[in-house]
This record gives sequence, structure tokens and C-alpha cells, in this order.
Amino acid sequence: MTFMEMGLCSILAITFVAPFVHRKIEHHLELFLLIMGVSALTISGGWSEPMVLEALREPIPISLVVLVAGYLFKYTRPYLHTTLQYLFRYMSQSLFLFLMIFLLGLLSSMITAIIAALVLVEIITVLQLSKQTETKITILACYAIGLGAALTPIGEPLSTIVNSKLDQDFWFLFRNFSLYIVPALFGLSLWAVWFHGKTVSFQQKELSTDSHQDVLFRAVKVFIFVMALIFLGAGFQPLIHAYILPLPSIALYWLNMVSAILDNATLAAAEISPELTSLQLKSILMALLISGGMLIPGNIPNIIAAQKLKIKTKEWASFGVPVGLVLMMIYFLILEVL
Repeated sequence: MTFMEMGLCSILAITFVAPFVHRKIEHHLELFLLIMGVSALTISGGWSEPMVLEALREPIPISLVVLVAGYLFKYTRPYLHTTLQYLFRYMSQSLFLFLMIFLLGLLSSMITAIIAALVLVEIITVLQLSKQTETKITILACYAIGLGAALTPIGEPLSTIVNSKLDQDFWFLFRNFSLYIVPALFGLSLWAVWFHGKTVSFQQKELSTDSHQDVLFRAVKVFIFVMALIFLGAGFQPLIHAYILPLPSIALYWLNMVSAILDNATLAAAEISPELTSLQLKSILMALLISGGMLIPGNIPNIIAAQKLKIKTKEWASFGVPVGLVLMMIYFLILEVL
């Protein structure tokens, strides 16, 4: 291993471990990743004008969508509550939960996973669910949002990074992964129907409205986050060529279960390369998307929902991990066996 590779491995280790050790780093993850990305690029000698321009250009679409969708959500929240009250009066509980999860999963690819997670929290907080049922429904919905958001490059940072690194058009992810993701959304939504025995009612709550600064700050954080991931991905190219590309798809699939404890967009930045085979790419991406739902740190929707609904790590893991293992085994059979 060369001195450069040792340096990059050290940065990679710090990137993965530090957010768990220092709470301040976890709360300011985008700035920390920016520092790590700049460090990786400097060590690998990857600085170039085209790369910097790409890092400034690629975060713009998803940041604008987060900004616009954030303002739309801010001003339409009262109407959302009225609509929910009407639907819940004339729709069965099972159908309501099914449609909520399925539609949030699909819409997350256009309104972003962040806004979809905020809408989910808004819906959950006005439904009088038992704590156990609330947690399970939330986890299933977060799985759906995390998967569905990957269908377009504006859905979440992971899909933005994948599309950017592969230099593909807007519908590339939808063309290649909708066949895997949409059935998963249907299955997760159907799973929620099993909770039909739990009686749910609607309650009107006092709304706490996001300020203009909150909406703007959220979009700025997404911009910095995606830019930092592009820097990281470019800086880790020597490691990708030396250690990732030679691995078989089966190894890549199961190794990426670490996405359960590490942000899956960060892992995508470290692993995705245009030189991956189609099977390697599908194995990496599906493993990242599925495992990202197992524990709270794995995905942005998990973090938002768990924080606002006060779901503890143990509560999430007790249901999220079994769901993830079931999905991992199903897609292992689909990708590697069939």
C-alpha cells in the first residue's frame, strides 16, 4: 500500500467513525464531510478545474427542489391537515396507510426525501397511533422514501452523487432501477396493512411553522452536503480502482450492509465509479438503499423522523433490522441467483 493510499484510508476511517464519536460532528455533518473531501482530494492530487465546477454545479438542482418544496410545504401545511381529516373520514385505515407509504415513496423522487420525511412526520403526528404501531409505520415509510427517492437525481444526495459520478441523464436511475424499487414500495405499503387491527383516529394539533431561515438553511445544508460528497468521491478514486472494482458483486452486496450505521450517500461517494459492471452497480446501490433503512444513521428520512417523533435507536432496530434483512435476502436472490 502506497503512502497516498494509507492517507486516503485514514481519511476514510475518520469519515466513518468521527460522527459516532463526536456529537457536534454528527450535527454538522455536511461541514465535516466538506473538510474530509478537501483533504482526500489534496492527498490524491485530484484537484482540477472541471472537478471543482462539477462540485459547484451538481448540487444546484436538488438544493433548488429542497428550497421550493420547503416553501410549498410551509404554506400548504394547513391544507394538508384538512385533506387528511377528510380522507380519514371516508377511507379505511388499511387503504389510508397503504396509499400513504406508497405515494410518499414515489413522490420522494420529485419532492426530495427530506420533504417527504417532513410530510410523513406531519401525518403521523395527527394520527392517534399507539407508540409501537407509530414506530413500525414510520420505519416502513422511511424505507419506502429512501428507496423511492433514488429514482431521480433530485430525490436525495445518494442519487445525485450516483448520477453525477456516472455522468448519466435525468431518467437513468428510473430506467435501470424502477423494476427493483417500485415492487419494494408496493410490498412495504402492503406490509403496513397488517396493522389494520390497531384503531387509529385523527386529531388536530397546533402547528409549529418553519421560519424562512429554516427553509433556506435546509437547502444550503443540502448544497454543501452534496458538494462535499463529490469531493470525497473524486478524492477516493485511487482506492476505488485498487480495492472496489476487483471485488465480485456478491461481496459488494453484503459488505454494503454497513450502510445501516453509515450514511449511504457517503458510501456511494466512496464506491461508485463508471467502471463498475452493471451487476456491481446494482448490487452496491440496492444494498445501500435497503441497509440504509435498518438503523437511524443510515438515511436522511430516518434521522428526520426519529428526531421529530422521538424514536429511540433500540426501538428502530427491533423492527428496522428484521425488515432490512428480509429485503436484503429477497434482492440477493433476485440479483445474484435469478
